[in-house]
Amino acid sequence: MARKKSNQLTDVEQRILEVLWKEGEASVKDIAQALSEEKPTAYTTAQTMCKILEEKGYAEYRKEGRAFIYRAKISQKEARQGALTSLLNRFFGSSPELLAQHLMEESNINLDDLQSLQDQIDKED
Repeated sequence: MARKKSNQLTDVEQRILEVLWKEGEASVKDIAQALSEEKPTAYTTAQTMCKILEEKGYAEYRKEGRAFIYRAKISQKEARQGALTSLLNRFFGSSPELLAQHLMEESNINLDDLQSLQDQIDKED
């Protein structure tokens, strides 16, 4: 039985989006080169990953001669929001409070960071 396709971004898909957000748009060749700075990536691998991003609705392309030029369809802020919502739903029962408690207990957040968060909370009230 085939596994259900996920709309969540994989690490490679996110890296491709980071290239697109930085450059505005990029060819598959340029994307493969950017990915290869961290880990050797074949052109065909980058091409496949770009097609998957397009199928998931995160990117779109246009043809320029024989080249496929991709651009992001969502902003970095939208991607962060989607990832955060998924994290909250999957691991914290949709509770931002549980996530905040976890961050305070399990990370090395310092008092200045906590004060900055409190200042932002106070501004919202």
